[in-house]
Amino acid sequence: LYLRPSYQGLGIGRRLFTAARRDLAQSGLKSMVVWALSDNEPSIEFYRALGGKAVARSSERFGGKVLDKVALAWNS
Repeated sequence: LYLRPSYQGLGIGRRLFTAARRDLAQSGLKSMVVWALSDNEPSIEFYRALGGKAVARSSERFGGKVLDKVALAWNS
């Protein structure tokens, strides 16, 4: 989930995220995981504020650069 900075802090991300969780739950999915780059603290805090718990860490290559990432999870 990404919003341009000019749209951040307006509640749009929270509404989109809540709608996605609701739709997944209605489809019978009881848990969800999102990945965020470890150095993207605003993103990690956004997901934590929505109840996400850090459950795993990994890294991924983007072009020639390796970036660390963290998985945040929710259970119904």
